Amino acid sequence: MSRLSLALKIAVGLLMVDSIIELSFVSSMVAWLHRRASQGFSFNYDGSTHFLAGLPANIMTDQGHTSNGAAGTAFVLIGVGGIVALSLRHWSRDRLGRLGAFARSFYHLWVWINVPAFLLTIGALAYVFAVTNAHEGQTIDVPFAVGLDGKAYPSESWTPQNWFSALLQLDLLDARDDIQSHLYVMRGWQYNLIPMFIIQLGVTVLAISEFLEWRRQPRVVQSAEK
Repeated sequence: MSRLSLALKIAVGLLMVDSIIELSFVSSMVAWLHRRASQGFSFNYDGSTHFLAGLPANIMTDQGHTSNGAAGTAFVLIGVGGIVALSLRHWSRDRLGRLGAFARSFYHLWVWINVPAFLLTIGALAYVFAVTNAHEGQTIDVPFAVGLDGKAYPSESWTPQNWFSALLQLDLLDARDDIQSHLYVMRGWQYNLIPMFIIQLGVTVLAISEFLEWRRQPRVVQSAEK
């Protein structure tokens, strides 16, 4: 096994681990939003206790779906698909006929599918940070929130990260630690896109480089089929 092949296999393994972390973080956030945050939160203001819906009327979740899609693509197509493709390539090394041709075609497909999968990760990274940063620093108008009587906060659009950061600025009666811990998870999947991007860049470069090296190697199968 060449150093390039070994590096590719290690990189694919790292990508699978990182994409599972990304999927876990996003899934944890979604579960918490539905299970706990949707119940709302109580806070003190002007000597009285008030209730605010846990999610605003205009909550933005597309960035979470995009990250989830990029991570799922990295794990399934590049990770699992890579294990299958590299195994089939090794198996088809000295085999003729349709099965050998199919195995090598599957490997070719996997190599080039790395490119659009990597572009999806780039798009997810850029989109998530652009949307989140665009809404950074938003605050809840407390007197206005008090007048809502527990209804969903209708003003502005919010990402989960920005909304719960703003909630922590209120004088909450409880759930502060719970919100803070899940805010870490939300920031976690956002910033985990950076190492996922770096690792997937490495996988893409290694996959194409190793493919070109493999093409240059003399093989009995190719000479016999000509």
